[in-house]
Amino acid sequence: MSDSYAAAGVDIAEADAGVRALVDVLRTIDPGRPSLSVLPSGHYANVLRVAPNLGIAVGADGVGTKVIVAEQTGRYDTVGIDCIAMNVNDVICVGAEPIAVLDYLAVEQADPQVLGAIARGLKAGAEQAGVEIPGGELAQLPELVKGHPSPLGFDLTGACFGTVALDAIVTGEKIAAGDALIGIPASGVHSNGLTLARRALLEQGALGLGETPAELGGASVADVLLEPTVIYVRAVLDLLRSEVPVHGLAHITGGGVLNLLRLGKGIGYEIDSPLPVLPVFELIARLGAVAPAEMWKVFNMGCGFVATVPAAQADAAIALLSAHHPGTARIGSVTADAGRVTLPGLGLSGDESGLRAG
Repeated sequence: MSDSYAAAGVDIAEADAGVRALVDVLRTIDPGRPSLSVLPSGHYANVLRVAPNLGIAVGADGVGTKVIVAEQTGRYDTVGIDCIAMNVNDVICVGAEPIAVLDYLAVEQADPQVLGAIARGLKAGAEQAGVEIPGGELAQLPELVKGHPSPLGFDLTGACFGTVALDAIVTGEKIAAGDALIGIPASGVHSNGLTLARRALLEQGALGLGETPAELGGASVADVLLEPTVIYVRAVLDLLRSEVPVHGLAHITGGGVLNLLRLGKGIGYEIDSPLPVLPVFELIARLGAVAPAEMWKVFNMGCGFVATVPAAQADAAIALLSAHHPGTARIGSVTADAGRVTLPGLGLSGDESGLRAG
């Protein structure tokens, strides 16, 4: 149980049960023809078989309660980047090249200046990822969407499409004990755990969005909470097109390091050299009195993406990825301890049910 997150209004265990309830029904859909889905549910994206050795990768995601910070500050020009990032970073995890994102924007009021700012973020994110936005939907829903403050409320989600050769899908099945875990740095909170972050900083810590606590090195609380999610597409595509065998790819989002357990069977993960924890997470933990086990389950803690490669190829992978994202480093190894993630330096270990101390 994630006590602090649940107290903030997000119960991870309940959400997991809800997802299972959805999937248990949706997997029984009979389309009246053989299924085109290549992967089982639970991966970051799925792949539909559309032609001999050609698949279309599909995924969907949103920005979450980060939009509340945008509303409260009147800063709308970055959350579009987050929308693109959350989608393309998932689709790349199956080895696909993202080609397009469709956005869905639900608003309380269709303010042209606000919509123009959101669009600028979508454009910036799309260009970083090398994707198009060929369409989307704008829905004005004042009875459903209420802003902080009203009438500036909105929600932003998207769906991503990519292409991948069916014989080149990265499923995680090739991950083996001894493989190296290569961590790529995050820029900040990204777009997960914002409910807990806002509660810890703004409510329990009584900070204002414009305040600049010493831990943040001159940045304001709003600055760090609105820092856009890193887009990893170009770096990962370079890795996929290299001679380095890529056994697994993980976008570290809600669930933190436990996201690694979505990949592979009969294996575990040991993170003995984690990337540096960003100051914003130390501040959240201190002001919100959030235990380390919960911090590492909810947040990316400074590592936004992980590539799993053979140990002998670790240096080559780091060199390729570092050209795009300085600070990339080996953070650990795959183990034979099936279904477990351990962080020995922090005294944490756990499984799908959560992390624990000791």
